[in-house]
Amino acid sequence: MTEPHYDRRGEGPVLLVVPGGAGHPMGLGPMTDVLAEHFTVVTYDPLGLAHGRLGEPVADQRVEEWSDGAARVLEEVLPEGESASVLGFSSGGIAALDLLTRHPQRLRHVVAHEPPCVGVLPDGARQRAVFQEVYDTYRAAGPQAAAARLGAALTGQEPGDAAPGRPLSREQELASPMAVFLAHVVRGFTSYTPDLAALAGVPDRLTLAAGSDSRGQLLHRTAEFIAERTGARFAEFPGGHVGAGEHPVAFADRLVETLGRHDEAPGAADERRGPLTA
Repeated sequence: MTEPHYDRRGEGPVLLVVPGGAGHPMGLGPMTDVLAEHFTVVTYDPLGLAHGRLGEPVADQRVEEWSDGAARVLEEVLPEGESASVLGFSSGGIAALDLLTRHPQRLRHVVAHEPPCVGVLPDGARQRAVFQEVYDTYRAAGPQAAAARLGAALTGQEPGDAAPGRPLSREQELASPMAVFLAHVVRGFTSYTPDLAALAGVPDRLTLAAGSDSRGQLLHRTAEFIAERTGARFAEFPGGHVGAGEHPVAFADRLVETLGRHDEAPGAADERRGPLTA
């Protein structure tokens, strides 16, 4: 078992951030700058891609491995008797849901932003097949064509003709976080089905989130569906699927507000159960 990789900054209650994609925290720095004024921000890097392991061999990833690693990080950084908040993006949001299901002991609140666990939807089998197509496109025509297919899947557009491209070599693939995601994360994570019954047992510790610019899109629908089925809160955040990079200050402020609502007295929180919109 390898030691978990993470960065730590700021002071205050612990906030664990689990990035999306292949777990590389690229683009999250401006947001964590703001959050570090309120929290001890611990940014988890599941594959160590930002810690010297980019280019090293990667196996197909499992959600449970990421959440187990996140639990080990929390054991290392949490002071005795304290609990942490968690913010997970996309594939990291799926890991955050699994963390709450399997390792809830020291979790204060989890915010899962647009987790692509599409199998929970009524048309989940069809949506899973679309992500298989994303993987197949990557293997046949390379990352640009696969990214175009992925974008069409998320926005609900009809896929156009695949952009011309060719598969990457193994060395090229391992040098690109996006390629690692397409090769070793996208299929396993989008095939993961969260335990909705278990999550329904801890609704006060869970917020499903989606970008306001994602309204009408697949992952906004997925987040709303999980919130409805579990009794958890639903909150809209600024921007779209990568809103933390598009609007880092506003996104951070929205997170502080969301976690602050969770910390209110139970009666006040219960009165506002349901959608939180921007």
